[in-house]
Amino acid sequence: MSGNETITAPSSGKRGARQPKVGMVSLGCPKALVDSERILTQLRTEGYSIAPDYDGADVVLVNTCGFLDSAKAESLEAIGEALAENGRVIVTGCMGADEAAIRAAHPSVLAVTGPHQYEQVVEAVHAVLPPLHDPLMDLAPPGGLKLTPRHYAYVKISEGCNHNCSFCIIPSLRGRLISRPAARIMYEAERLVAGGARELLVISQDTSAYGVDLKHAETKYRDRPVRAHMTDLARELGTLGAWVRLHYVYPYPHVDRVIAHMDADAARAGTGKILPYLDIPFQHASPRVLKAMKRPAHQEKTLDRIADWRRQVPDLTIRSSFVVGFPGETEDDFQELLDWLSEARLDRVGCFAYEDVAGAAANDLPGHVPVDLREERKARLLEHQRAISAERLARFEGRTIDVMIDQADADGAIGRSMADAPEIDGQVFIDGDGATALEPGQFARIAIDEASDYDLYGTLATYTKSC
Repeated sequence: MSGNETITAPSSGKRGARQPKVGMVSLGCPKALVDSERILTQLRTEGYSIAPDYDGADVVLVNTCGFLDSAKAESLEAIGEALAENGRVIVTGCMGADEAAIRAAHPSVLAVTGPHQYEQVVEAVHAVLPPLHDPLMDLAPPGGLKLTPRHYAYVKISEGCNHNCSFCIIPSLRGRLISRPAARIMYEAERLVAGGARELLVISQDTSAYGVDLKHAETKYRDRPVRAHMTDLARELGTLGAWVRLHYVYPYPHVDRVIAHMDADAARAGTGKILPYLDIPFQHASPRVLKAMKRPAHQEKTLDRIADWRRQVPDLTIRSSFVVGFPGETEDDFQELLDWLSEARLDRVGCFAYEDVAGAAANDLPGHVPVDLREERKARLLEHQRAISAERLARFEGRTIDVMIDQADADGAIGRSMADAPEIDGQVFIDGDGATALEPGQFARIAIDEASDYDLYGTLATYTKSC
């Protein structure tokens, strides 16, 4: 298992008979990462140990991504590598929905299962590598095995999606929205915090739609009922004493009410409340392109809402992603997107050049933009946003802010502010006295000396407890 795809987890010592060993290669988004964690947790409770490399594994699981054709190609390559290095491979995940394509490329895989088919994956492992008898149930920690650092964890609140975006095949891969009961989510989050998580990252395909399929039914958590609704869940998660970060939030009207639960002062040093951070996939700004994408097209109202959110929470960070070069996108459409970004002043922006996805309705739309023009527009958007990001970050210069430490060594420490989700946003680089003594999971007050386009630089003022 090589590169950033390698996923490992700690293994306990032998107890009696040799523990069967499972390796894991996890590809794709954080939602797939959570699926991998659940699979490994179940296997660990059944007595399996987790192999850190191909040579030590009795069987290798490859959790694939099938959202884009490029992701499918990467998945097939990862399966081929696992077969070459180990020979015994079980495939799961989004691309598992297309078993024929997988077996056409790699007929020797032992089994293929689709996305979030946890029981089928475990059964496939049982079939080729039976578990030990009488597995010890305390082999896994209370919060389950995690593939993230100990001080933060992803919490998946639902599966699937009810949208029919023309460029997306998620509903056909993962099905319609299936929400988890609110109490079940809360007890999981509680265990994660008890296990050392200082930050909870809420994920789904559509966080704002959480509970629609359950008709927002209440379930009992501790001594009180909690409704399966985004606003109620956010309020309850904010009581656990950890940073809570919301991802994949569609701008439905009730998002305005979630803003009321965001409080930077209360979130300071992990004392609770929802972080002033929203990850909203706007995708485009041209009404014509949004209509072709089958996305909401009320961007002027959205600008008003963003302004209102920032009036309520001045340090609110808004992250979004956009697709450029969508079929039929004209230069005027693209310029409209740039102009909208200039007004919205988003803090963090990701951009993707459109590509056809097998099974997506957008493949058949007229006016496909040449590939080189798509890439040119992507580069232009990122350069345009770079200046906006630098301007937004400049407001932190001269301030002392709260930072969660991710790592430290002899050269200093690296952490994240409330404005930074792991892996996808910026970082805070810390040097000076005391920086090298910091530990992952600690909260520190950092005096910011300098801001760049995406990152902050500062020195240690004070620090608090670690996880």
